Amino acid sequence: MSEETIVRSAKSEAYWQQLNCRFPAANKIFDACIVEAKSELSEEGVSSYIDNARFLGKMGRGVEPLLVYLEEAPTVATLVGEKVLPDIKDFAYFLSTNTNFKAIVPFLQSLAAVTRRLHSYEQLQQYFELLKKMIADTSGSVHGHHTTFPSPGLPFLLEQAPRLLSQLSLQGLSNWMDYGVRYYHTHPERQKDYFSLQAPDAVAVMQRERHGTLMVDHERQLDLYLRGLWQDGDYLVPYSLIFDELRKPMPYFDDYGIRLPDVYDDYNGVSGINRYRAVLAHIAAHRKWSSKMVVDNWSPFQRIAVEMFEDSRVEYLAMQQFPGLRKLFLALHPVPDEDDLSKTDMSLIRLRLALVSRAILDPEFKLKNDALKTFVDRFFATMGKGESSSPEMADIALSFIAKTRRQTDLSPNIYFDNTEVDYRDDNRHLWIYIEQGDEEEDTFEHLEDQQRDDVDTLPPRHYHEWDYSSQIYRPDWVSVYEAVQAAGNVRIVDGILEKHAALAKRLKAILDALKPQEKVRIRYQEEGSELDLDVAIRSLIDLKSGSQPDMRINMSHKNDGRDIAVMLVVDLSQSLNEKAAGSSQTILELSQEAVTLLAWTIDKLGDKFAIAGFNSDTRHDVRYSHIKGFSEKFDEQVKGRLAGMQAQYSTRMGAAMRHAAHYLEAQKADKKLMLVLTDGEPADIDVDDDQLLIQDTHQAVKELQQKGIYSYCINLDQKADEYVADIFGKQYTVIDHVDKLPEQLPKIFMALTK
Repeated sequence: MSEETIVRSAKSEAYWQQLNCRFPAANKIFDACIVEAKSELSEEGVSSYIDNARFLGKMGRGVEPLLVYLEEAPTVATLVGEKVLPDIKDFAYFLSTNTNFKAIVPFLQSLAAVTRRLHSYEQLQQYFELLKKMIADTSGSVHGHHTTFPSPGLPFLLEQAPRLLSQLSLQGLSNWMDYGVRYYHTHPERQKDYFSLQAPDAVAVMQRERHGTLMVDHERQLDLYLRGLWQDGDYLVPYSLIFDELRKPMPYFDDYGIRLPDVYDDYNGVSGINRYRAVLAHIAAHRKWSSKMVVDNWSPFQRIAVEMFEDSRVEYLAMQQFPGLRKLFLALHPVPDEDDLSKTDMSLIRLRLALVSRAILDPEFKLKNDALKTFVDRFFATMGKGESSSPEMADIALSFIAKTRRQTDLSPNIYFDNTEVDYRDDNRHLWIYIEQGDEEEDTFEHLEDQQRDDVDTLPPRHYHEWDYSSQIYRPDWVSVYEAVQAAGNVRIVDGILEKHAALAKRLKAILDALKPQEKVRIRYQEEGSELDLDVAIRSLIDLKSGSQPDMRINMSHKNDGRDIAVMLVVDLSQSLNEKAAGSSQTILELSQEAVTLLAWTIDKLGDKFAIAGFNSDTRHDVRYSHIKGFSEKFDEQVKGRLAGMQAQYSTRMGAAMRHAAHYLEAQKADKKLMLVLTDGEPADIDVDDDQLLIQDTHQAVKELQQKGIYSYCINLDQKADEYVADIFGKQYTVIDHVDKLPEQLPKIFMALTK
């Protein structure tokens, strides 16, 4: 035990006794770790977590593996499931017993970031297999056991794994590793250079293997696509093709999420992201319109025919709702050769189905075979009655097999050319097998309509964080959750504007001088401030010559010469609830007044601007609240959000600035300004080193500068001179008298943008 007295709850004390650990360092962090574990894991998961931690603590490799496991394992288990906890322990033990014990700590330290990239338990298992293969190939092991010397490059590979997986699919990582093993097997020092990405060919091979669109990089966009267009949402889980050379897996969905390939290359003019959209559109259509069918008495030919007709039905309905999908599906659907129907030495069932599928999808694809045309016509006749149903498609499919089958369909020589529609899923969701249940009533339970829970919060965005002590980024270290600020009473904001009416009047004189004076003519307007004589004369000539005249004969003017986009980021941490010195109001109330006046000021100037608030509760939960978006007007809705501002938790400023920059960077403007309003230094409850978040925020300021964003801090802390220059350089103002903030903030903005 440490010299400190640790006070724990009875439950936590029971877990500490279960851990049975005598390391003082573990005693210091245990309470925070067990609180996080209990918030993220089930009761059984927490017990497994402690059991595995106890094993690592008694493995004889010091305290560090135990400490890293205690901190990182709950995050990994949350991402891919609690069954991964013993796997982590087993792999660490494997490293320990195979002379690679120096790789245990980098393995555990990088595991959470690696898991965020791989995103599924199956892919994480494949990652473990790749590491074992590398150990076997580089350290002289026999059948994977008892290596003679450690793998020189393994610790360096583990340190670089998050970066590599941010660029490569699992297949690409495997190829990159194979290159390093093959060429540097007998050169330990060169092997270290390669796997630490110091060797030129390491970067070159990484660039060569970097291809396609990684699903994990676009998960958020795809999730919003599902929600926005289909009012659907589910976990998107990637799978790799690396260990499936013979039978390539297909997309599918089940109770655990939607499974998609981890990477898509551009194909036939369709980008990788649009290939993902095609797959999700097809799956969402199935989830909306398909129903399950009992399949026990159907032959394999009948099942694939039912699949094809049902796939075509849901795509037809999807294209009715979103016509633009047709172009996407047509680009990805193969164009089979109907002339190959004359072949007599092979099974052509797949070719016939592909021809019908293409003809249903493409009105320009004309079939010559009468039997196939009959079923295409029958499909459209059925669809013409309405949405139709899955059983109706099954009837057509069974009839299709009965009337078009040939003796050669039983041939083991199967025709595959241009028949695979790879954006379609494997249709496992369509089938019910009665023999799977002991009782028929249990078999049909899942036929009941299940209400999917609407997900109110968006998936988090992960951002790196700068570790100044080691001079490296911690990849995917911070999770930022964003939401729209809950509305309050609009009258509060209206009252603020009335309270500061005299100040607003003084500001208006300054605003008039700042407003652009240049005029730009806008022509071809149906309504405008004056007549456009050139257009009016041309229209009159058209009218007298019998042609249709152009009615847009007016023009108007707009001011030009000022092109600024402003992002105001407001610290909403707990300390804002304190009373301001020399005032009866809290710092939050004064900040609310200042932000309201600044919003009024920017709105009067006509600049594009957005407002957001932030606070944090450890690196796992940085909260970013949208108060006003760039495309929104300063209206009653925005005023309500301003009135609803609340202060709580801590101040992880770097992550909030990086996320705000994501929106500001997308704006088209000559000048992009980020104003940060805060009452203290960056801090969070999971950080003991005061400099860590200060230096990270300074690094964020430099990142913004590289993106062309000018950041400026308005600090309300009287002690800010001790640290604010370390973050923002000379780009800051300290307001000692907080009660003057409503007056000072608009003036600071105008001075920055005049």
